[in-house]
Amino acid sequence: MNYILFDGPARNALLPFTYTRPVADIRIGILTIREKWEKHLGYVTTTITEEYLSEKYPMVEMEHNILINASYLPNDELVRLIKNLKYDQAVFYKDDVIAFYTSDTQEEVDLESYEAIEYEGDVITVQHTWDIFSKNGLALEADFELLTKDRKSAPISGTNNVICVENIFIEEGAQVEFCTLNALTGPIYIGKDAVVMEGSMIRGGLALGDEAVLKMGTRIYGPTTIGPHCKAGGEITNSVMFANSNKGHEGYLGNSVLGEWCNVGADTNTSNLKNNYDQVRVWSYETEGFAKTGLQFCGLTMGDHSKCGINTMFNTGTVVGVSANIFGSGFPRNFIPSFSWGGANGFSTYLPKKAFETCKVVMKRRNIEFDNQEAAILEHIFEETKKYRKG
Repeated sequence: MNYILFDGPARNALLPFTYTRPVADIRIGILTIREKWEKHLGYVTTTITEEYLSEKYPMVEMEHNILINASYLPNDELVRLIKNLKYDQAVFYKDDVIAFYTSDTQEEVDLESYEAIEYEGDVITVQHTWDIFSKNGLALEADFELLTKDRKSAPISGTNNVICVENIFIEEGAQVEFCTLNALTGPIYIGKDAVVMEGSMIRGGLALGDEAVLKMGTRIYGPTTIGPHCKAGGEITNSVMFANSNKGHEGYLGNSVLGEWCNVGADTNTSNLKNNYDQVRVWSYETEGFAKTGLQFCGLTMGDHSKCGINTMFNTGTVVGVSANIFGSGFPRNFIPSFSWGGANGFSTYLPKKAFETCKVVMKRRNIEFDNQEAAILEHIFEETKKYRKG
C-alpha cells in the first residue's frame, strides 16, 4: 500500500511553520508527525503539499493509495482502521476526513461518494500553532511508549540524581552526568549521542533529540521537546524546538515553539502570561487578525531561520515569521513578519540576498548545504509575505 500524507485545512493555521515544511514534518512529542505515521504503518510516506515545497517534499502516486490528513496523530486503533480500508472508503472524525483509499489523488475528491467509517476514539490533532506545545505532553507520552516498548535503556550513570527510573530512557552514546532527572511528572527520553551537561535539572516530560545538547545548569520543566542537533540552556518550560536551533544561554523560554535554524540570543526572555492573567491572543495567518487561543500561558512562536540578539524581550503571544532578525532594547510588536530586520524602534526589509548569506554560514556549521532548492523556497516565502511588511 502507498500512504500519502496531505496538509489538509489546518495548513494555514499552522503558519509560519508550514511556510517551510508540510504539516507532516512538524515535530510534536519526540518525533515528527511523519515519523510517527511511518513507525505505526511500517511504510515510508510521501506528501501532498504546496507546489513550491513539492520538489523538496515530493508525492509518489501508485495504483492504490491511502491519503492521510497529517494534522491527525496516529494511535493503534486509528492505524488499524486505516490499514483495513477498502477502495472508496474513508475514515471520518466528526465531520473531518482523516483518511481515504483511492486509485488516484485527483484535484477534487468527492468524499460524499465514499463509504464513511466513523472514528469515535480519542485522537490528538494539531490544528493551531499553540497545539504544538499545549498537546506536547500527550504526544511525548505516546512516542515514548512507541519508541521504548520491549527495549532496554542504556545504563544511567550513578553520578545522577534519578527519580522514577522506569520512566527514563537513554539511547546509546548519550552522555548524562551529575544531573537531576525527575520523571514523576512525565517520561524523559535522551536521544542517541545527546549530551546533558553537569548541573542540569530536568523535570519531565522531556524529549532530547539525537545529538542535542543541554548546557551546564539548564533547568527544564516539561513537557518540553529539544529536537535533534539543538542546543539549549537557561530556563525552559513546556516548549518545543524542532531541530538545528539554539537557545544556548540564560534567559526564559516558556510555552513556545521554535522552528529550525533559529537562534535565541543570550538573556532573551519570553513573556508567557499577561499582567492581567487574561487569555492570550496571537496573530493568525489564516484570518489575518489576532485569534483567541483559549490559553492563559502562551509565549513565542518563531518560524525557521529567524534570530534574535542578546537581551531581546518578547511580549506574550508574539509570532515571528520566517527569516526575521530581531535586536535592540524594548519590546518589539507581537507580530513580526517574515524577512523583517529590526526591533522595538521599527523594522526594515531583510533582503533575501543578505538573509541567504547567514543561512549558508549557519547550515554549514551542521554540515548541511544551503542549496538552490532551499533558496527557492525562501524566495517564494519572501514574495508571499510582502503584504505584511511595511518597510
